[in-house]
Amino acid sequence: MQRILEGISALKTALGGSRRVFLVCDGSWPYLNIGLAVETAIAGIGSPVLKFSDFGSNPLYESVCKGVEEFNASGCDTIVAVGGGSSIDVAKCIKLFCRMTPGTLFLKQPFEDTGVKLIAIPTTAGTGSESTRYAVAYYNGEKQSITHQSIIPDYAVLEPSVLDSLPLYQKKCTIMDAFCQAIESWWSVNATPASRELSRKSIGLIMANWKAYILGCSGGAASAAAAIMRAANLAGQAINITQTTAPHAFSYKLTSLFGLPHGHAVALCLPAIWEFMLSKNRLDCFSDIAHAMGAETPEDAISLFRSMMSRMELDFGSWYKAQTDVLNILASSVNPIRLANNPVPISEPEALEIYSKILSE
Repeated sequence: MQRILEGISALKTALGGSRRVFLVCDGSWPYLNIGLAVETAIAGIGSPVLKFSDFGSNPLYESVCKGVEEFNASGCDTIVAVGGGSSIDVAKCIKLFCRMTPGTLFLKQPFEDTGVKLIAIPTTAGTGSESTRYAVAYYNGEKQSITHQSIIPDYAVLEPSVLDSLPLYQKKCTIMDAFCQAIESWWSVNATPASRELSRKSIGLIMANWKAYILGCSGGAASAAAAIMRAANLAGQAINITQTTAPHAFSYKLTSLFGLPHGHAVALCLPAIWEFMLSKNRLDCFSDIAHAMGAETPEDAISLFRSMMSRMELDFGSWYKAQTDVLNILASSVNPIRLANNPVPISEPEALEIYSKILSE
């Protein structure tokens, strides 16, 4: 079972029993305030600092293969991932693929627990990837979703001070990704009492702290950052149980067509989809989510969500100009796996109507 540790000093605990460490980190590494602490903790167990960072923001399968090769040549028994979702995804894939047969496509081989220790230190507060069984890599230009229970990191080390240096727009996108995940997990057909409690806690933390974290209201920036990082982790734990739903399914093509960052895209999709679902079925969970947000009704909650987006200046802006052919492309592209988790079915003609509303807001 995963252990979640608070503060970068806890990395020493996570490294207990490790002999040699393979550090997976992205291009932000030289600018991270925790870099020295991570290297010191690794050196403290007598291990050299062996870095792998030869991958991009949307990691290619070929980059993962290079990481597997370097990991196997290193003699390491532990992987430490430091960074955003891409770093953690690459580290998860290296762990999963490192005992497979070289020269044969790893994606087609059976997935088994390799026993390699994996420690994740997130530097954003959005996906909660440090606590999920999911990873992504791109093969022949196509996104490959990789899922296995063994790639949930053994330890997640949460250090909120890393959020201080994030660009404001990235903070906005990532907090909204976490918020959407918490909401979607709650209404997912796969929801459980445990996942709903995780969602409730995440939503409560976001609602209580987003203004201080994003807008600088009421001071308390350090405590707000700690709360938002915890909220993102809780949302990740919830999604690990339930998977995402329609807003995520609708968001992916917005990202690929317009270059719209994921958290921004999914947050644009959620209120229109929630309204559509309300028009078809007023599920009890919609009211429960509204109450967790501090709203009286689902309609009030949707208005509150849109108000948050407006305060953060997260609209479509110059990302998009309406074209009918683009609407048709979007409507036909929705991920059916994500839609299967949605509590209200959405047909392709209904998806076109929803996209039309999303893009007109």
